Amino acid sequence: MEGMMKTAVMTDIMDVEIQERPIPQPKEDEVLVKIEYVGICGSDLHYYEAGRIGDFIVEPPFVLGHEAGGTVIEVGSNVKNLKVGQRVALEPGKTCGTCEHCKEGKYNLCEDVIFFATPPVDGVFQEYVAHEAGLCFPIPDQMTTMEAALIEPLAVGMHAAMQGGAHLGQTAVVMGAGCIGLVSLLSLKAMGVSRVYVVDVMEKRLEKALELGADGVINGMKEDTVARIKELTGGKGCDLGIETAGTQITTTQLMKAAKKGSTIVLVGYSASGELTLPVSMALDKELTFKTVFRYRNIYPMAIEAVASGKINIKDIVTDYFELDDIKNALDSCVKNKADIVKGVIKVC
Repeated sequence: MEGMMKTAVMTDIMDVEIQERPIPQPKEDEVLVKIEYVGICGSDLHYYEAGRIGDFIVEPPFVLGHEAGGTVIEVGSNVKNLKVGQRVALEPGKTCGTCEHCKEGKYNLCEDVIFFATPPVDGVFQEYVAHEAGLCFPIPDQMTTMEAALIEPLAVGMHAAMQGGAHLGQTAVVMGAGCIGLVSLLSLKAMGVSRVYVVDVMEKRLEKALELGADGVINGMKEDTVARIKELTGGKGCDLGIETAGTQITTTQLMKAAKKGSTIVLVGYSASGELTLPVSMALDKELTFKTVFRYRNIYPMAIEAVASGKINIKDIVTDYFELDDIKNALDSCVKNKADIVKGVIKVC
């Protein structure tokens, strides 16, 4: 397909503009996808606001956005698994396929991953993208491409729940009710965890957690979080903790509230990249710590969970924006975290 497309280009910190770029041509193993929805992720906002996450530094011009759903409009000559007109969820990370990690199936740990909107690789706040066909997962008729865009964050929550060994009979606590905290909640409930409590300091996010099925919420500004978790668990503490807030305070609270022998999954990144934690307490309690880097082998399961109604992913969205309104969208999400829980860009 020839022609030009609208692309939202980050030109500086806290600055983005719509530019015209050529529509990409799919290679033989790629498909061209007309993008319909892209979620606004916390990492997009962090790059927009600060220009970097750890060692990943934005060098403008740069395109943000990695949570995408759309429709296949052209297929490369070698593509057998997809045809024009199919609607897909895009998994944003292309890996080498030959390293030790890829061969073990832990492809999220590949050293040579090319991941949308992770510098220097451009993302997909744009109208079209050429992407590897094997990373474009068809969605069934009962799903929308908006839900397809949300499979990416959902995969993180499912990976976190699986890393924690989530199962029936457990009581879990999720620290943080941003997008990743909420998808962790949805994943834990779908995997049969009996009770899930969510902690945050923003009332609107806690209301959203209750709406999505939390068994209870705790406002860390108004309550003693550890005491409340102990109270809710009959003094025992939680069996599983999912830490998505990325702060020393919340991680330490989770350690204090954890039952002896339980598991804590670290998902959120701290601002500095470091935390000082009471390790002697972890030893006394024989806690297990697991960590999460994105996800692996989860898209088909996540799509099935949404398609079957086990996970109601669309309800995490609070705000919709048009691609032409991208600057206002990103500025609003940065400045209004208390009200905008999850924003989505409608591309076309």
